[in-house]
Amino acid sequence: MNRRAFLASAASSVALPSVRLTAAPSPAPTDFQIACMTLPYSRFPLDRALAGIKASGFRYVAWGTTHKDAGKDVPVLAPDAPPERAKELAVRCRDMGLEPLMMFSTVYPEHKDGLTILKQRLLQAGAARVPQVLTFGHTKGGNRKLWVERLTALGPIARDNNVLLVVKQHGGETGTGEACAAITREVNHPNVKVNYDAGNVLDYLDKDPIPDIKHCAAEVRSFCIKDHRNWPKDEDCGPGFGEIDHYKLLHPVAFTGQPMPLCCENIFAPLVPRPAKPEAVDVLAKRAREFLEVVVAGLQKVKE
Repeated sequence: MNRRAFLASAASSVALPSVRLTAAPSPAPTDFQIACMTLPYSRFPLDRALAGIKASGFRYVAWGTTHKDAGKDVPVLAPDAPPERAKELAVRCRDMGLEPLMMFSTVYPEHKDGLTILKQRLLQAGAARVPQVLTFGHTKGGNRKLWVERLTALGPIARDNNVLLVVKQHGGETGTGEACAAITREVNHPNVKVNYDAGNVLDYLDKDPIPDIKHCAAEVRSFCIKDHRNWPKDEDCGPGFGEIDHYKLLHPVAFTGQPMPLCCENIFAPLVPRPAKPEAVDVLAKRAREFLEVVVAGLQKVKE
C-alpha cells in the first residue's frame, strides 16, 4: 500500500464527532392582559364603572380621567393626590377582583407643569402597584427636545417605582408610533416606552396603523384599544366595529414573552347614540372583551 492509500484508509476509519443541531427556542407568547378603561363609563360614577367592568367579565382595569357623580365631574385620582390615595383605590379594585394595569397622567409632557405632575403620577402608580402611566402629546404638535429632556429625567423615577411611563399617538408631531418610538429610543431608558393607539393614528392622521406599528413594535408595551371608521361617518368606535384589522395590528407583538395590557378605551358602536344607561355599556364592554379574546387566541394558536 502506498503512502497516499494508507492515509486515505486511516482517515476513513476515524469516527467523526456527531453534530447535534438544536433548533432555536420558539418565542414565548405575549401575555395579553385584556382590560377595560373606566373611561367608557365616564357618564356614570366610578363605583358603577368598576362594577360594570367586573360584571362584563374583565380581570383587569385601567383608570380613566373623570366620572359624573351627583352632576359633577369627579377625578378618578387628582394629579396632586397623595400616593396613599392611589393605593387605596387600587385596594378597592383588587377587593372586587380587578387588577389595575394603567392610569392616565392627564397631562402632556410639554405642559408647563408636565414634569411635576408626571413625577407625582409615577409616585402614585408605584404606591398602588399600577404598572403603567400613560401620557401623550398635544394634537397640534409638541416640543421634541423638551419631551426627550423630561422623559429622560422621568425614566429613573419610573424605574425606582417599578412603573413604565408609556407615550401614545395623539396627532401632531407624535401622531404615529414611529414618531413616538423615535423619541423613546433617543431617551433610551427601559422604563420609558410606547403605548399604541391605532384608532388615533387612523383618526388624526388618516394613516393606516398596520404598516406604522411595524416601525415601533419593539418599543410597544401596551395598547389603548380603539377602532375607527372613515365611512360612512368619521368616528371612533369599539374594536371590531371599525376598519382596523386587529389580527394584523397585534401580530407584530404576539410573541414577545412579556405582559402587554390591551386597554379598551372605546367600546361603542358607530352610527348610533351612545348608551344612556350603564347596563348598555356593560353589554358593549363584554362584546369588546370577547372580540379581543378571539383575536388573541387565533394569533397565538400553536402551529400544527
